[in-house]
Amino acid sequence: MRRAGVNGTGVRGTVTMHDVAARAGVSIKTVSNVVNDYPHIRPATREKVQRAIDELGYRMNLSARSLRQGKTGIIGLALPELSLPYFAELADSVIRAAEARGVVVLIEQTSADRQHELEVLTSDRRQLTDGLIFSPLELGPDDADALKVDYPLVVLGERIFGGEWDHVTMNNVDAARAATQHLIDQGRRRIAVIGAHAGETMGSAALRVLGYQAALAANGIPFDPELVIEGGLWHRATGADCTNRVIDSGVKVDAIFGLNDALALGALHALHARDVSVPGEIAVIGFDDIEDAAYASPTLSSISPGREQIAAMAVDLLLARIAGEDQPFRRVITDFEVVPRESTAI
Repeated sequence: MRRAGVNGTGVRGTVTMHDVAARAGVSIKTVSNVVNDYPHIRPATREKVQRAIDELGYRMNLSARSLRQGKTGIIGLALPELSLPYFAELADSVIRAAEARGVVVLIEQTSADRQHELEVLTSDRRQLTDGLIFSPLELGPDDADALKVDYPLVVLGERIFGGEWDHVTMNNVDAARAATQHLIDQGRRRIAVIGAHAGETMGSAALRVLGYQAALAANGIPFDPELVIEGGLWHRATGADCTNRVIDSGVKVDAIFGLNDALALGALHALHARDVSVPGEIAVIGFDDIEDAAYASPTLSSISPGREQIAAMAVDLLLARIAGEDQPFRRVITDFEVVPRESTAI
């Protein structure tokens, strides 16, 4: 977009590419090549044109450039639930990664509803975006054909494996195993896991429970199904309810692994209300390392799943597809880290 500035005659008005060319002593075509970042321009010429642009305050008409290039400069981001801190923080990370690369993000919420997830793939809003970063929770392998879209797509999460799209996910099994191992290293043996989903074979809950079981087996600790507490949506209220249920059941517990931080924060609340000391009587660890974890009382140990890496990789993969790069579709698994805090300290 052009803006008011000092034109080549010294009079304030709308600055044009012609004004820039006159100030720099070059052709309009050369100015166009510079603002469109075309290669093979001599550094001295590029510097001279850029100096004229800065002095005159010229801004390119981005709408016109988008029409010429057939691109909007906007990417879509479809997430399940922005009220969940992890997805809100992921959205922030994607926005910052996109801004650093010169594109804008259009965010949509699917509310973890299967029909809404299907609709977002075919929505008219896709005409407004150059590609989509999509995090489904309800779609499964039988819905793979729905992801065969005619625009660049990057899938986040565990719901869909394989297919003709790039996929960025976290290492759920190994990270959950590390979270459980951290509790075991603190001397805990009766570890409850809260937020499990009955019958789930694919998705974060199933994978994290597998990691939990693997850590128990590696340490010779018998698996007790009574310590796997099912819950619905991974909210704080669910975590509090799961915690109250396992304690009321009379099953011995000396640690709780919340399958996300919201569940773990709910567990902390329930334990505090029942005057159960943390970590004295029951240690607690979560997953996602959201900002609230560092400000809980006590501060919450968690797993950092590489959120910034997920955002950056998703944006880079999508932009590469938008640019027309022809390469095999990639599945990227990000790094994780155990972040110990007061809720598991001895």
